[in-house]
Amino acid sequence: MSYRKRTAALASAAALAGSAVWMAAPVARAEVVDVNYQCKTPIGDKSAVSPIDIKGVRSGSGYRVTMSWRKGVSSSPVELGKGAMTPSATIALGGAGSGTLSVSGPANDAAIPANTPIKISDLSGTYTPKKSGEVTFTAGVLTIKALGTTTTCTPTNDPGPSLTLDVTAASGGGASGSAQGGGSGSDDGAGLPRTGPEDSAVALGTLGGTVLLAGAAGALWLTRRHQETRAGR
Repeated sequence: MSYRKRTAALASAAALAGSAVWMAAPVARAEVVDVNYQCKTPIGDKSAVSPIDIKGVRSGSGYRVTMSWRKGVSSSPVELGKGAMTPSATIALGGAGSGTLSVSGPANDAAIPANTPIKISDLSGTYTPKKSGEVTFTAGVLTIKALGTTTTCTPTNDPGPSLTLDVTAASGGGASGSAQGGGSGSDDGAGLPRTGPEDSAVALGTLGGTVLLAGAAGALWLTRRHQETRAGR
């Protein structure tokens, strides 16, 4: 093979390798969705709308899923002291997944004044996919336990998914997902993806760029060597 052909082949291989790595990045789409909660409280029904954000990050063989509230929901007629309120929630799975994922979080780290919206801390759980495909995550029921009482808040506006992930499941899985530090998530063998949505794509894209630059550097080295050889003749 001639020098020029070898150089062209090296550059082409590097470019293809970079493209292959980038194309392998999982797809993730996230958006903040307004959820209209109707809450059943010990003192009557209440309602509140809160924007919900759901993210997922790869964690071992599963995905760490985090649910965040942009606004407080419900309220208490009396002050809730530090550590008096504990929240938990479910996330509905759709697409290639089904069932729900349970998420939970810490108790309030500061007192909540009476008759003010209760700010919910971030809730999280770990989902282990059992089937490859695109899965959606949608806000489900929120449960607030405080001072021996339970308040249940249910979405009533049929909110759309806050997160859509496309993943490849690990082999040898069973028929249900599991959540650590946040209860359990079950499905019919469905699969799920990651998120802080673009983190994996950025990492893989960076790797692809590194491969491409390495190939270009090799091509430049061959060119310089060829020129030095010709000059020495």
